[in-house]
Amino acid sequence: MNTLQIREMFPILHQEINGHPLVYLDNAATAQKPLQVIEAVKRYYEHDNANVHRGVHTLGSRATDVYEGARDKVARFLHARSTEEVVFVRGTTTAINIVAASYGRAVCQEGDEIVITPMEHHSNLIPWQQVAKATGATLKYIPLQEDGTISLEDAEQTITDRTKIVALTYVSNVLGVINPVRDIARIAHRHGAKILVDGAQSTPHMKVDVQDLDCDFYAFSGHKMCGPTGIGVLYGKKQLLEQMEPIEFGGEMIDHVDLYDSTWKELPWKFEGGTPIIAGAVGLGAAIDFLQEIGLDEIERHEKKLTAYAMDRLSAIGDLQIYGPRHERSGLITFNLGDIHPHDVATVLDAEGVAIRAGHHCCQPLMRRLNASATARASFYLYNTEEEVDRLVDSLIKTKEYFGYAIG
Repeated sequence: MNTLQIREMFPILHQEINGHPLVYLDNAATAQKPLQVIEAVKRYYEHDNANVHRGVHTLGSRATDVYEGARDKVARFLHARSTEEVVFVRGTTTAINIVAASYGRAVCQEGDEIVITPMEHHSNLIPWQQVAKATGATLKYIPLQEDGTISLEDAEQTITDRTKIVALTYVSNVLGVINPVRDIARIAHRHGAKILVDGAQSTPHMKVDVQDLDCDFYAFSGHKMCGPTGIGVLYGKKQLLEQMEPIEFGGEMIDHVDLYDSTWKELPWKFEGGTPIIAGAVGLGAAIDFLQEIGLDEIERHEKKLTAYAMDRLSAIGDLQIYGPRHERSGLITFNLGDIHPHDVATVLDAEGVAIRAGHHCCQPLMRRLNASATARASFYLYNTEEEVDRLVDSLIKTKEYFGYAIG
């Protein structure tokens, strides 16, 4: 299936913005949805809408089947050992907060260490700051190389026998760095630490095998991989999830309730209090089907080719600074154009129908390391084309003209 055929499956792409055909290059923030996902959610609401795990009527049974069927798809997609290791949550942020609040606060104490990196999204930084404050543990950072990558030598020096948790992103949402998660997991486990992987930017773009990575926890969001907003997944090794206490209490997650004490359901439902995100799970299951039909290897190949083309074309623009490694990176490019504020760049590009992201990308500490208050970011996905990269480049040249820069 070629890119033009794939694009036909995304209704939102076939519109004009400010009189120009839409070029959507904000995929790291959220991806667009194919008809298969839209129709799956619509079909659930039209034919199967009911609460799950509770009713014995037909609609309740059908809703439970499609909800738990989506969990089966996620487990196979991640290569989890069982569906007990797959918890449905609102998104990556919620998943990380559950691990931090339940596992982190239970195992950390004064003198212990939590190791992260300076490239982390706030969602994988602030929860660990709070754990450190609550427990007296020390927050440590694996330093970044000049190009924003991590060296295993630095990881070896930062992770010690006092480290309880290592939490890092698989793919940076700013630098495009692909971190050596498997090797860092090996280092962490050698010191008796557990590792959490933020998979928000990796899961949509490459095959993920949590057993091969040997990560203890893995978090991702559905909306970045063609699924609905408001649905995500926390994967955790069964023995760890079993020892963790839920942090949200109420209906759906209980087993037995007395006036003064209660017990919880078995995995994974003890972490899914209240009415779950049923339609979101259905949509996520449909998104997984869609991505697997295209092929994650093919998606990764397409993005690498497109990113290399974009790097070549953007590098030819004078006064444009690109952040992160030049090679071996994911399908996003973060940059600044001279001293033009990224918000102004994004505004001019929007007038040309080109949608990019501008701001600190929820990575303020990393921005300070880059000596930038904000950056612009173009991020690619399976439906983007070289012609759209050309539109981006042409629009950036127009931006330079608009702000009186010499063209080069």
